[in-house]
Amino acid sequence: MPLTKEEKQEFLAQPHVAALAVAAGAERAPLNVPIWYEYEPDADDVWVVTPEDSVKLRHIRASGRFSLLVQRVEPTIRYVGVEVEVTGITPMTVDEHRVMAARYLPPEAVEPYLVQAEGFGPMVTVHARPRRWISADLG
Repeated sequence: MPLTKEEKQEFLAQPHVAALAVAAGAERAPLNVPIWYEYEPDADDVWVVTPEDSVKLRHIRASGRFSLLVQRVEPTIRYVGVEVEVTGITPMTVDEHRVMAARYLPPEAVEPYLVQAEGFGPMVTVHARPRRWISADLG
């Protein structure tokens, strides 16, 4: 059964690891990778952080859009897929990286992760607006 708008937004706002898919060119299947993300329903904003030199960012820049799929299997199988349109790509701030790390890591692991992440090289934040949704709860 499809989810309501509120159920989709609530589910996407939870800290699931998403599958990000982006067009990889006419002769290739879409690039599909796991990624941390943040969703702010009130701002209708999805954002991810990625290395500035990543293949995924190159494809995101070329297409101007990507999709995210988040899912769970308990207590019922539920998923939300969303196609998003890129609204901005900016250098990632330390505060953005901290917000993302705190969303996914236990509190005591955030600072050690951020120290380690200093070696990742330049990172960017990709902001996007949801355009199309697909969802279901199969329970």
